[in-house]
Amino acid sequence: MTHVEFPGLGLAFDVNPVAFTIGSFEFRWYGILIALGFILAFLYALKICKRYQVNQDHLIDCIIAGLILGIIGARLYYVIFYPGDMYWKDPIKILYINEGGLGIYGGIIGGLLGGIIMAKIHKMKIPAVLDIAVQGFLIGQGIGRWGNFINQEAFGTNTNLPWRMYSAKTESYLASQQASLEAAGISVDPAMPVHPTFLYESLWNLCLFLLLIKFRPKKKFDGQVLGLYFLGYALGRVWIEGLRTDQLMFGPFAVSQLLSGGLIICAAIFLIRKGRQEKAKKESES
Repeated sequence: MTHVEFPGLGLAFDVNPVAFTIGSFEFRWYGILIALGFILAFLYALKICKRYQVNQDHLIDCIIAGLILGIIGARLYYVIFYPGDMYWKDPIKILYINEGGLGIYGGIIGGLLGGIIMAKIHKMKIPAVLDIAVQGFLIGQGIGRWGNFINQEAFGTNTNLPWRMYSAKTESYLASQQASLEAAGISVDPAMPVHPTFLYESLWNLCLFLLLIKFRPKKKFDGQVLGLYFLGYALGRVWIEGLRTDQLMFGPFAVSQLLSGGLIICAAIFLIRKGRQEKAKKESES
């Protein structure tokens, strides 16, 4: 149980990461929220697949393959870049995903890879399948980030904004990392409230989802929604990761910011080149 406060909003309440237990097995909100996000994403994908002329039964196979490889990819991403040797000393902990520790970029990469493999097996239009998939991703990501809130993780530096957040976990984490953060040029006061960056990303994903829905009737080629997803999502991650204090690091750099920067460049190049190709194709046909 963790006591959480939003002083600027006058809110204070206790958060229990365990939703309920059956015998000795605990069902945690983190896993429940991820499952809820997946279910809603799954139902939405089935709803829109006809608009993309994608076979529903084959799409289900792609989703299942994407789910399996997505979970594996998310966990491996987190374990590989996790600081310290906890997982090397006790490898069985790699399996304890109900306690948190999933890297979203690993999940995206694994999920897309699983979907591509299955789409190729079924001889489907891969860009159209991925256009559907990324819209579902935004639903799952937006809901799943609230699991970080329940666990009191994925928060940022100190702030005085009205929606600032404080808990014993934010204080203890900042206290334990204060020396290393200040050595990196990040000044923190463990007793002060922090940015609720989980909320920022959840809202960013929701807004991006709504923008893609509005854009969808205007799309000019399969894969365009995919490119816009990566461009918009990566832009948000560059900003949000800059506020966080618990990033997975690769040397002196935050892994997510490095990946986000690369995705912004690749997505922009893809959208521009593909857009020009489609324009030239229409001009030649006319």
